[in-house]
Amino acid sequence: MGSRVQSHQLSNGLFVSGRPEQLKERQPTMSSRAVPYTGGDIKKSGELGKMFDIPVHDHSSSSAPPSNPNSNPNSKQHQLLQPSRVSSSSQPNSGSVRSGSNSGPIRKSSGPMPLQPTGLITSGPLSSGNRRSGQLGQTEQVAAASGKAGYGPGVTSLGEGVKFGFRVSKAVIWVVMVVVAMGLLIGAFLMVAVKKVVVLGAVGAVVAPLGLGLIWNCIWGRKGLLGFVRRYPDAELRGAVDGQYVKVTGVVTCGSIPLESSYQRVPRCVYVSTELYEYKGWGGKSANPKHRCFSWGCRHSEKYVADFYLSDFQSGLRALVKAGYGAKVAPFVKPATVADITKENKDLSPSFLRWLAERNLSSDDRIMRLKEGYIKEGSTVSVMGVVRRHDNVLMIVPPTEPISTGCQWSRCLLPTYVEGLILTCDDNQNADVVPV
Repeated sequence: MGSRVQSHQLSNGLFVSGRPEQLKERQPTMSSRAVPYTGGDIKKSGELGKMFDIPVHDHSSSSAPPSNPNSNPNSKQHQLLQPSRVSSSSQPNSGSVRSGSNSGPIRKSSGPMPLQPTGLITSGPLSSGNRRSGQLGQTEQVAAASGKAGYGPGVTSLGEGVKFGFRVSKAVIWVVMVVVAMGLLIGAFLMVAVKKVVVLGAVGAVVAPLGLGLIWNCIWGRKGLLGFVRRYPDAELRGAVDGQYVKVTGVVTCGSIPLESSYQRVPRCVYVSTELYEYKGWGGKSANPKHRCFSWGCRHSEKYVADFYLSDFQSGLRALVKAGYGAKVAPFVKPATVADITKENKDLSPSFLRWLAERNLSSDDRIMRLKEGYIKEGSTVSVMGVVRRHDNVLMIVPPTEPISTGCQWSRCLLPTYVEGLILTCDDNQNADVVPV
């Protein structure tokens, strides 16, 4: 005969076969709760904020009303859950302690850890201070209140013009001047003693070409440098080696800090310049100490350049041009006249008067001219610099030594030296702009 099957009765009165299940003590588990929307604020993001030693706002404790444990029928269960919540946060496998226990001793920090902005390849050191992303720093807040363009250390301010010229020591210049002066004196003495003009004419035939050559180089030196840049062959970034001096032509893209022109408010530029010129007549006011009569003199100048990306036309590779953080840059960008102000039409341009007031410049009866130049994102630009490869990042940095153009005998030009990155752009900046 078969054995009798054992059965048992459930709490609802239903009989089922099998032995009754032995009740085991369940391990207390953490109760789940709805996570509030943080809106990107790290102080409201719970464990992530604790990882960076940032005080966290507990929404559950601040929003939920206090409850009496005696009035709740599940008060015993609540008491069981409370120790488990405390113990689970103190275990080595939870939250921020887990990251510290697996990676060595936890490093104590005196304050909140600064979080760097995300995006493309960030230029400059991580500890370089305030960046353009996020809130403005103290310097930028003051500049924004006064209406001026205030940028952080990531933007290079080009206060002076392009530094180029002849690399000749002062000793050589003094020697040449002394020799020329002695030649003229000896020629004049011999002319008086011998009473022949031929001697003075011979000396003048030697000195005059030297003087004309110097004057020619001073006038055409800049155009000779631009001609050298245009004739320099373009290099392909794919085959460029580390430390090679190259010229690359391509389309520019803004880096982490886009610039904006101060008067026309042209957005997303990699280089901006705004210059105010004044005309000085006979007995007028000088715009600067070197301002001569019957000429235009620069009264105010703003030139900024930042790191940007350059996509090579030949290879298609993109390189980071290190023009920010105080780098030496020689921009050859022709500015355009945006405002011509005279005594008659001064009051007809409120935007120009507002621009002067923001910079504490007087607007009295002067003949003024405002010029503005920029390199907008998507423009075609030529850059001359040194190639650097670091951690699979292709960069173009300024050379350590000035670059020489060499003697241009066909143009009677002496070697011209220029410092820093050479940056050139087409005269027509609004045409052929590639949308990026």
